[in-house]
Amino acid sequence: MPELISKGGPLVWLLVGCLCFAIAVFFERLSYYHRATMNIGEFLAGLSSLIRRKNYAEALQECVATRVPAGRVIHAALLRHSLPREQIKEIVKEAGQMEVTRLERFLSILNAIAHVAPLIGLLGTMIGLLDSFTNLSSSNGVMAPSDVAKGVYQSLITSALGLVVAIPAYLFYAFLAAKSHSLMHDLERAGIEIVNIIDDARHESSTSNTIVEFRQPDSAGEAKRGQKK
Repeated sequence: MPELISKGGPLVWLLVGCLCFAIAVFFERLSYYHRATMNIGEFLAGLSSLIRRKNYAEALQECVATRVPAGRVIHAALLRHSLPREQIKEIVKEAGQMEVTRLERFLSILNAIAHVAPLIGLLGTMIGLLDSFTNLSSSNGVMAPSDVAKGVYQSLITSALGLVVAIPAYLFYAFLAAKSHSLMHDLERAGIEIVNIIDDARHESSTSNTIVEFRQPDSAGEAKRGQKK
């Protein structure tokens, strides 16, 4: 490998840098997605009981302690739990959009590396071939076949290395994109369910506070009606 890098020309170092960056992004995103994963159903079940008891302070603390995207979306909804349902939905939507930006960080760069690396390799090949034929023309066509083969060999190194960089970069991108979409689904689910939980708790509270008044009979009127009978 070091020998190929030394013979491939300056563009090889650019491809090696792209490969190192792609690997670093993959492990950084993988670690972030692992920390961002949580059991949404279990977490919301615990919050539901707190919200029904109007214990919003403890519910907010639970959201802050999670330190995950879904927890931050739920936290944004709980901070404005007294607002109408439609406004809470808008708050959840805006908070979710902010988290989507964090989830998709660096993924576009990985996709760009996967598409550009083969082109960089092709450019290196063309430069190497041009250099070989330039040397051949300057020597008036008198050039050893081994020298021509050496130039072609060096030019093909960049094409091979371009594919070596592009293939894992695209696989990294596809895997991370799938993980990102899964977490986005969790965000959407958390946003929808927390709005429903807040709205249901509000309706339960209004129902429990409703006082049904029964009309008491007038004792004097009842006595008079009894006398008439």
